[in-house]
Amino acid sequence: MLSPYFQQHADYVSISREQGCRFAKCVADDYNPLHDKDAKKFCAPGDLLFSLVLDRYGISERMEFTFAGMVDENTKLNFPQGDDEFDVTNGDKVILKVKREGKTSKCPTLTNSLIKNYVEFSGAAFPHVIIPLMGKQEVMINPARPMVIYESMIINLDNIDIQAPTLEFAEPSFEYTGKRGKITLRFNLLENGEKVGFGEKHMVVSGIREYCQATVDDLIAFYNERKATLKPA
Repeated sequence: MLSPYFQQHADYVSISREQGCRFAKCVADDYNPLHDKDAKKFCAPGDLLFSLVLDRYGISERMEFTFAGMVDENTKLNFPQGDDEFDVTNGDKVILKVKREGKTSKCPTLTNSLIKNYVEFSGAAFPHVIIPLMGKQEVMINPARPMVIYESMIINLDNIDIQAPTLEFAEPSFEYTGKRGKITLRFNLLENGEKVGFGEKHMVVSGIREYCQATVDDLIAFYNERKATLKPA
């Protein structure tokens, strides 16, 4: 399912602007302007990098991903042998740190299901979850420059003898000091209605300011208009 969204070269992987943009909009339903193919500072979605790791190395019972660098169309991604801990790099620069524990499954049905469900969950976070979550504490992101950076994520599975887990939202949290804060999105993984695991996505937000309902309304309207205009056929 990922082959349209990256290029495999002899000893590295690259992601073009078109590929990153289409993954964001067609798979993740993510309309962050950073992922537009004509963005001044284009950045491939972190969820695409996460998905490439799962597709290449399989699903482990416990997985932790720490994002250390951004991927653009010139990045040459080097994927090493799949040890318990490894780094995806661009030359000598670390892009993603990965830690794995427990048993590992290479079941393509499980891998594709987890990728699809997690990426859809992740893409729906902005603005539908993040803005109301911050609004509860009477603050909001900077509408002119909404800086929400993917920091890390974890997934814990009770076992890997599952095939098509679904994902449900769990209670998120937000804490901040001054103009910087941290958002934690949580989810449960279910198989046949029973909980089989859980996960968290951690994001850093900067440029926090006092909440303004009119500004929030304009921001959401702008986002929805972008989505309606840019959504691929």
